[in-house]
Amino acid sequence: MQSLLAVESPYPQANSLLRFLEPPDSCMQSLWSRLFEGTYPKPFIVDSGLRRSLHFNFDGVQSAMDLLDPDRLTLAYTRRMMAFLLFNGAPKRILLLGLGGGSLAKFCYRRLPEAAVTAIEVNSDVMALREEFQIPPDDDRFRVVHGNASEYVARRAICKDVVLADGYDRSGLAPELDTVEFYQSAHRCLSPEGILVINLCGDLRGREAHLRKLRQVFGEDFLTLPVRQDGNVIAFAFKAGCGGIRSEELEDRAPELKRRFELNFPRYVRRIALDLQLRRWQQVLSSDAP
Repeated sequence: MQSLLAVESPYPQANSLLRFLEPPDSCMQSLWSRLFEGTYPKPFIVDSGLRRSLHFNFDGVQSAMDLLDPDRLTLAYTRRMMAFLLFNGAPKRILLLGLGGGSLAKFCYRRLPEAAVTAIEVNSDVMALREEFQIPPDDDRFRVVHGNASEYVARRAICKDVVLADGYDRSGLAPELDTVEFYQSAHRCLSPEGILVINLCGDLRGREAHLRKLRQVFGEDFLTLPVRQDGNVIAFAFKAGCGGIRSEELEDRAPELKRRFELNFPRYVRRIALDLQLRRWQQVLSSDAP
């Protein structure tokens, strides 16, 4: 494991330790200047109390880990991405686009022991921090691949039960994941009952632009789950369609999933049910229109 340059936070009230992929004799003045200007090119770690977080800059957190419970999903949006379990409680093949601090990768690997998990990460510096976030080593059902997520998906045959897209850089959603071509590749990559789960952040206009591209490929066969804490929206797109999904069935599954995974599935169902109801109202209005 690569040793990291550790320095105390420049903000006295922060009471945290910052760690960088830099040699011990680095010029600190130059490092701070690049950090505050937003030109520092590498990810870095912030340890604050019992929380470890991954950053590309000081504007936001890319990933977070509880040092006492490393496999727990600390950020709200990651917990909501796992709501795909309402639709497929036992996936066999999971593909993650974007590793980051490995929150989703670790959770899927530990809590879904029958699933084979592959994570694609384009940033070699992020991969260099793998052990700092206690991401397990590769084995017969877990691997991390260094590569471009969009290109990887485009080369896949139909095989993945779930694709979790959470590939972000310092500017937001990775550009290669924000195209109709990517959604077309993801659609082909999914098994017949497969689900694409994508984390959308940014302002309302940006999220709507993403959803328009998703519609070009999946039509209306997707549902959304907002993340109020983060301002994100999680979209679940279904290769086999979502017309047969019933909120009553989801409500029946939610308590057992909550017990198994310690996530608030009943709350997720309530939010998804609102989206289902809105879509059905829209269908009724469309059918009544002259």
